Amino acid sequence: MAETAELNLPGGQSISLPIFEGTEHEKAFDIGKLRDATGYVTLDSGYKNTGATKSAITFLDGEEGILRYRGYPIEQLAEKSSFLEVAYLLIYGKLPTETELKDFSGHITKHTLVHEDIRKIFDGFPSATHPMAILSSLTCVLTGFYPDSLNPNQSTEEIDLTIVRLLAKMSTIAAWTYKNSVGHPLNYPRNDLDYCANFLYMMFSFPTEKYEVNPVIVSALNKLLILHADHEQNCSTSTVRLVGSANASLYGSVSAGINALWGPLHGGANQEVIEMLEAIERDGGDTSKFIAKAKDKNDPFRLMGFGHRVYKNFDPRAKIIKVAADEVLKALGLQDSPLLKIAQELEQAALTDQYFIDRKLYPNVDFYSGIIYKALGIPTEMFTVMFALGRLPGWIAQWKEMRENKEPIGRPRQIYVGETERDYVGIGERA
Repeated sequence: MAETAELNLPGGQSISLPIFEGTEHEKAFDIGKLRDATGYVTLDSGYKNTGATKSAITFLDGEEGILRYRGYPIEQLAEKSSFLEVAYLLIYGKLPTETELKDFSGHITKHTLVHEDIRKIFDGFPSATHPMAILSSLTCVLTGFYPDSLNPNQSTEEIDLTIVRLLAKMSTIAAWTYKNSVGHPLNYPRNDLDYCANFLYMMFSFPTEKYEVNPVIVSALNKLLILHADHEQNCSTSTVRLVGSANASLYGSVSAGINALWGPLHGGANQEVIEMLEAIERDGGDTSKFIAKAKDKNDPFRLMGFGHRVYKNFDPRAKIIKVAADEVLKALGLQDSPLLKIAQELEQAALTDQYFIDRKLYPNVDFYSGIIYKALGIPTEMFTVMFALGRLPGWIAQWKEMRENKEPIGRPRQIYVGETERDYVGIGERA
């Protein structure tokens, strides 16, 4: 017999709440019938203690530093998989066979080219437009080029095509967003390159010179995208699911997720890392001064990229990407860069200073990803675009799972704290 919990309410009223247990032994009270049976709702600001859905995509244990996609440890996937292989895993629930991966990758390569009218739309954005505004706008604009995506009753084949188009075209749009921001000519995708190499080509090649793809950088980008591919029910993912629950198209839902990620409390952490390092450099580069400021509870200064609101011990992604960061810096000859020297000193302090060890303020994935992006010459305003490109498979998988489970439209409740009923007062009689 399933476990239940008894909730006793004022006036002698009570209700038995079923206890639901997930496959990793997480437990939850099922309050689905609470309001209808008792008139009560729960109050949980920010939904920090509320399971809004059952999901089979990602398991995250912040206490133990565990992250798994569909049961596979992130460490194994980052070491052995390609980004598109992980995308397939997240979206379709299993690792692809060799034939399935070849077909999936081939279809994405075929659809990386975007309509020429999208290129014209770039000209309409002011030069100072933030890249995330362009990315979210053009993702939503794809509904205009593929209006069949608006049909909530698309067939499985039609949904698969929409998924492929989005995975393919976002890489081109993201690269073009960068090129547009710096006033460079746009590069068309190359079908002879894999996903990550093609993206780097569109970002950094010039018509006047031959672009050589650096395998170390391709490998680092592949790992970065994998590590960011999904992270359970975070703000942007919850946004994608909530918007999608209204039967919004995949393009519209992901566009909403991009805007949620744009918020500095969500996707801006790696940008804040570089801004912090640059501020320390401008001040003279004395890291001991800023470490002391970070320890001073009366000082507002905070070390960005250390600790994590979910991972209470260590961020499992950070250990993986640290190795890639070291490889990239060595490959580019940037080991002695003043900015990166500051980063290394802060990293060493966090790993050896008892103050940080006691508080588990270890470097997280944003710390190292920011360093890699800076080393590659990617502007800080583009960092969140890179985050969005990596998170795309997770958003797609979550939208698809929500649709397949026929989940109801999201409709959170509230506790009203405003004025009680009062009569209208004419404008001439108001104080």
